[in-house]
Amino acid sequence: MDIVVKGRKTEVPERFRKHVAEKLKLEKIQKLDGKVISLDVEVSKEPNPRQADRSDRVEITLRSRGPVIRAEAAASDPYAALDLAAEKLEARLRRQHDKRYSRRGARRIPAAEVADHVPGAATLNGTGLVTSQEEPEAVPTKKIGSLEVQGDGPLVVREKTHVAAPMTLDQALYEMELVGHDFYLFVDSETKEPSVVYRRHAYDYGVIHLRTDTMVTHAHSPEAGGALGG
Repeated sequence: MDIVVKGRKTEVPERFRKHVAEKLKLEKIQKLDGKVISLDVEVSKEPNPRQADRSDRVEITLRSRGPVIRAEAAASDPYAALDLAAEKLEARLRRQHDKRYSRRGARRIPAAEVADHVPGAATLNGTGLVTSQEEPEAVPTKKIGSLEVQGDGPLVVREKTHVAAPMTLDQALYEMELVGHDFYLFVDSETKEPSVVYRRHAYDYGVIHLRTDTMVTHAHSPEAGGALGG
């Protein structure tokens, strides 16, 4: 079997043909696929200067008695493109080879080993029942920050406490833009109340003030809190 190198709208120098023969080792390819019929390498060039970093494209086509395997790559020169395409071709050949080998060497798996080889397979307990039919175990409870969470529950990634001096709304907007966030929590210097300024649309902003109301405090449970709306 020979390697056929051809150019599409470009000349292929003899130096490149030699590089192809050195890069695509026929002995190595035939070890991975012993039924190879032909191996074609096509080189093309993109004249668009905006695609200078991908101007040279190499496509390798391997035909055998099995499925046709192709690998292509583009780079700033044909040698780099060939190297990339050759790596892709070898990876695909190895996958095809390993698939054939695993099918040929497949064996029947004893029932006791099914769960070890097949992910998600049902397993039996000592009484012959599927383990999914057993009584569910108690869901563990863990402490995350100031929350008690059951199972995987909501995750508090980070909990922070800041000491902040009261500031005006203009100062809060400035601070928000400074840190690049979409909202900013601050203490209003006029009302002395915790407030949030947040970005709405384009250059529009919104502000929310929290005010303590003893009637609301008694009417709702201690866990109740305000919601950010806009």
